[in-house]
Amino acid sequence: MKILVTGGAGFIGSHLVDLLLATGHQVVVVDNLSTGKRAQVPATASLVVMDIRDAGLAALVKSEAPAVICHLAAIASVPTSVKDPVTDAGVGVSGSVNLFHAAIQSGVRKVVYASSMAIFGAPQYLPIDEGHPTHPDSPYGLSKLTAEGYLSLFAHLSGIRYTILRFANVYGPRQESFGEAGVVTTFCERLLRGLPPIVNGDGEQTRDFVYVQDIARANLLALDRADNQVLNLGSGTSTSINQLARLSCQIAGFSGALEYGPPRPAEIRDSVVDPRRTLEHLGWQAEVPFTTGLAETLAFFRSGVAP
Repeated sequence: MKILVTGGAGFIGSHLVDLLLATGHQVVVVDNLSTGKRAQVPATASLVVMDIRDAGLAALVKSEAPAVICHLAAIASVPTSVKDPVTDAGVGVSGSVNLFHAAIQSGVRKVVYASSMAIFGAPQYLPIDEGHPTHPDSPYGLSKLTAEGYLSLFAHLSGIRYTILRFANVYGPRQESFGEAGVVTTFCERLLRGLPPIVNGDGEQTRDFVYVQDIARANLLALDRADNQVLNLGSGTSTSINQLARLSCQIAGFSGALEYGPPRPAEIRDSVVDPRRTLEHLGWQAEVPFTTGLAETLAFFRSGVAP
């Protein structure tokens, strides 16, 4: 099957491309390389350097004629979205609408859209299920939620199928040290320089960390499952930043004390996913233990491979 992956040169997208190729699919990557890296796209995939806002996107989708589009292109940073909401909306909303419209015009069978738990804002209850009220507290979260709405509407109007996957805190090799789950990369980079992790606030804030290869596998399953479903993707396990820091030190062989800094402004205190509907509709659950994922991430950065 031919799959078009937007953002396929980036962190999560490149892992998905690797998995798609390994399972026998033909892959076309569309990425403007603003944060993605050409070196992360295998030679066996076709790379088109293009922004999803480009007027030529429709012609590209028509000429490539993919069966499914996996849409991961985004400005995946809450702070960046706050600083530059116009660009965030341009990519996250206008670019997504441009892509969805091109998919419909070209007869694409399905779109798998990478959304985010950021659409919920501060949780009203835990764990967070798909029916939790949506009150995004950043332009990034709002743009993700808006794109979800457009995709659902377009499916109603045109009959195109979709699966919306809302990612929790994804971590793993190739990740840059920004964003929510970028704390894993930041800790790894400091430990490999012999420095202690710096924990913001008291470190008791919690997150749901899920390994990038598990996320790639969910996208693979969604190619032909969970049609017209909106699903939360997470491990279902709550991990504090203190736990993350101590485990990272243990894996790295660092015996020094942790350092603490000021809390991050307006940071959500706790977040964890209810993964039950995802297991029911997609047949997916997180499989990589946190300790294993952290060890593999640290080994990646220790190897000196550029993220």
